[in-house]
Amino acid sequence: MLDISLSHRRSKLCSGVTRRDFLRVGALAPLGFSLADLLALEKAAAAVPRAVPRKAPRAKSVLLVYLGGGLSHHDTFDLKPRAIEEIRGKYTEIATSVTGLKVGNLLPKMARTMDKVCLVRSGTHENDHHETATNWVMSGKFGSPFGDHPAMGAVVAHETGFAGKLPPYVAVPKNPAFTWELGKSAWLGGRYESFKAGNPDAKDWKVRDLSCRAPMTPVALERRRSLLEAVDTLSAHIKGNDQIATYDEFAQKAAEMVLSPEAQDAFAVDRETQALRDTYGHHEFGQSCLLARRLVERGVRFVTVNFGGWDHHAKIFDNLDKKLPVFDQGLSALIEDMTARGSIKDTLIVVMGEFGRTPKVNKDAGRDHWGRAGSLLFAGAGVRGGKVIGATDKDGAFVTDRPVRPPDVCWTVYEALGIDPQRVIVTPEGRPTLILDEGNPVDDLYT
Repeated sequence: MLDISLSHRRSKLCSGVTRRDFLRVGALAPLGFSLADLLALEKAAAAVPRAVPRKAPRAKSVLLVYLGGGLSHHDTFDLKPRAIEEIRGKYTEIATSVTGLKVGNLLPKMARTMDKVCLVRSGTHENDHHETATNWVMSGKFGSPFGDHPAMGAVVAHETGFAGKLPPYVAVPKNPAFTWELGKSAWLGGRYESFKAGNPDAKDWKVRDLSCRAPMTPVALERRRSLLEAVDTLSAHIKGNDQIATYDEFAQKAAEMVLSPEAQDAFAVDRETQALRDTYGHHEFGQSCLLARRLVERGVRFVTVNFGGWDHHAKIFDNLDKKLPVFDQGLSALIEDMTARGSIKDTLIVVMGEFGRTPKVNKDAGRDHWGRAGSLLFAGAGVRGGKVIGATDKDGAFVTDRPVRPPDVCWTVYEALGIDPQRVIVTPEGRPTLILDEGNPVDDLYT
């Protein structure tokens, strides 16, 4: 793709080309220098070794724990014990491993782990719609509810490529979903879509496409041959269709994964000790975190652990009584385990949902959608543990210090992997677009 940066932080591209040079290229269009010519130049430039990224990578992988529905910051990481009852809820504060930092009383294991975590209490944006907000926080670009922009994992897959025997982007157990699937590759196409691992806590769990199927019958083989012929015929008439153009690529990669001992080992959660599996917890979230740890340690560049079900418009405390202990066990085990193994230094862990919850408990004993404030967690890859960034007002309603917006989170993720957030890539329609068109890194994480 076109290797151009328009960052306001520097005027020179990583190749030494300046913004003025880029504008000169654009000025050639009236002279007959078309987009096709530009794309031809792009192809030629792809053969030239890339320069050193603008910032050296901090991490080899990113592990995103996505709390779909919206975690209530009031009841977990930003309690307001002096607020009125309708705001403070029923939970109390407990001390943590960090002097002066307190969290909700249903997070005792995380309380002991906060010295390894940076807590951001100032996540904020202006959208309260599940799908729209989810696509925004997962891509860093605001759009429609339908996923106009590729999610971070897909962009990472595009920029880092398919190396080895494992996909670069994996979702455990699957991508987030409300009315429809989210966190997708959008216009980047199928080759950069996430590989869905399924639920590793399920009985007799087998990863889809990683187990050899029974031999095909003659009838099935004939149907497969006819289908391939139809695809070949169709592909001759539909140029540029990503799904068709990359059919052989998909088939080859799938075959390699099925036969690869590395892939089989990466997904083999049952090879972990029973004691460690007990530590993570025998539930979907705990075993998903354990699988995610195995994947990033074996080279997967971006893993999303999807832990949904936080949309509590009614009986929020009854629901949190059940969900928070699961979250507490799985996340604390992940951070402590990766710290003990040393792999946390190469992995940026990000924990977030699409928004927080309303300050006041509603008439149904629930909290509603609230984009103006929410809490996020970061750990690993040089992140300074035991630190708190940002703050909200006395009711937890609005950010009063150091707002962190969706593009800022995505910018931080890309920079951690050595990806220039303002690199220009080209859509299938030939439209150059920035990976991110706004945002700043959350450098406070590292200081």
